[in-house]
Amino acid sequence: MYRHLKPLLARLNALLDSQEESADEIRKRIRILHMAARTERPEHFESVASATIRRKRIRVSYHARSSNEITHREISPQRLVHYRDNWYLDGWCHLREGLRSFSVDAIRSAEILEQKAKRVAEKTLNEVLASAYGIFSGKADKRAVLRFTSKQSRWVAFEQWHPEQVGQFEEDGSYCLEIPYRHDNELVMDILRYGPEVEVVSPAGLRNKVKKRLAEAIARYS
Repeated sequence: MYRHLKPLLARLNALLDSQEESADEIRKRIRILHMAARTERPEHFESVASATIRRKRIRVSYHARSSNEITHREISPQRLVHYRDNWYLDGWCHLREGLRSFSVDAIRSAEILEQKAKRVAEKTLNEVLASAYGIFSGKADKRAVLRFTSKQSRWVAFEQWHPEQVGQFEEDGSYCLEIPYRHDNELVMDILRYGPEVEVVSPAGLRNKVKKRLAEAIARYS
């Protein structure tokens, strides 16, 4: 959703400049909501951005929310990514010897080093970090097939969940959406947003995980 925000704002600014009404008055009629955004400007954003642009390594202490652990890593920054109103760093992690995405607001300390950053080809970055669904995607090795109700299909058919998605309408008006993915945590959360308006057709592992989460949610209200 947010990848379209910058060109949209540019178009709005151009429109404002062409109107006789004051820009302030027109802007009162436009409202942009940033849902689920975390810190607007993470504490160590400037250091991370500087290291990325200058092609320098950076030493960080990083809070992994999934395990609630803090690790100390040396990273070769490759690029900054703005995704769903939050900032992430794609980089080569010298601790894990591989490409990783890091939430910039989960970086607890950052020190720019004089050592040059390891350079990774953009094609490799995209294959490893951008071929599957979500920000912490990895290289896609599975494909999810989701069937949306005819009512929900009126919206979903116009949404882009992934650049390589495949969608088609069924005879009954429902809409089948096929999405490449690797890790399913973010995908499961997005599926759950649609409640009874979507069914996971395959794979079985994803279907069972969503089914289990729905059962756990119902148990909360028992």
